[in-house]
Amino acid sequence: MIKAIIFDWAGTTVDYGCFAPMQVFKQVFCERGIEITDREAREPMGMQKRDHIAAICSQERVSALWEEKYGHAPTENDIDELYAQFEPALFRILHQYGEPLEGVADMVLKLKDDGLKIGSTTGYTKEMMDVIVPVAKAHGYAPDCLVTPNEVPAGRPYPWMIYENMKHLGIDSKDEVMKIGDTVSDMQEGRLAGVWTVGVIEGSSELGLGKHEVESLSEEALNERKQEVHKRLIEHGAHLVINRITDVPQAIRHIEMLLATGGRAL
Repeated sequence: MIKAIIFDWAGTTVDYGCFAPMQVFKQVFCERGIEITDREAREPMGMQKRDHIAAICSQERVSALWEEKYGHAPTENDIDELYAQFEPALFRILHQYGEPLEGVADMVLKLKDDGLKIGSTTGYTKEMMDVIVPVAKAHGYAPDCLVTPNEVPAGRPYPWMIYENMKHLGIDSKDEVMKIGDTVSDMQEGRLAGVWTVGVIEGSSELGLGKHEVESLSEEALNERKQEVHKRLIEHGAHLVINRITDVPQAIRHIEMLLATGGRAL
């Protein structure tokens, strides 16, 4: 049976649509004269933020724009400079994005009452999470464990944050763990760790829509966008994709049915 759930943060349990980092990524590139799209900014979402900037720089169109402007492809020094701009800009707004998504706090309390342990991983550094965690806690959301990329050898897509959660939570079987997130790198992290991996659509960076945008779209247009996200998360390793974060209890029941018939997370 499932004994632990390991949640992502931004785009999964807080920051509906994962807008805090996305807007700052676009801002710091714009300040260097490079206009990147929302999709380019979001593509590596979930990674440690310097790695994320490096991934944006490696995208073909972005690299070409940089070379056209500066006479060379982005260097490690360029990436360091972009990150040096990114971090203080993010810190200025981060406190606005720590409130848990609707239903998350109550759902997690119920999961804990049912005996499940709650872990978490993130693409944010420990210092960034020191801003987010108190805000989430003040609104009733407090996982049993949080591991950040700077506490392990490497962040996503590598599995080390999940393994560190398992150690702290006292879970030794990968089949008893479910990882839940909203990005491709979340899915890769879960599958590389060998745990059950579940993607979420609404509120995700992959969907990339705020609440008002979701509400204003026609049902047909919204379903089309959701189907694209579902396909992308499955292609990158999700065992299961749920519509919204409050569907986690149904996901647990689904996975436990698979376990009961000999299913394995690998």
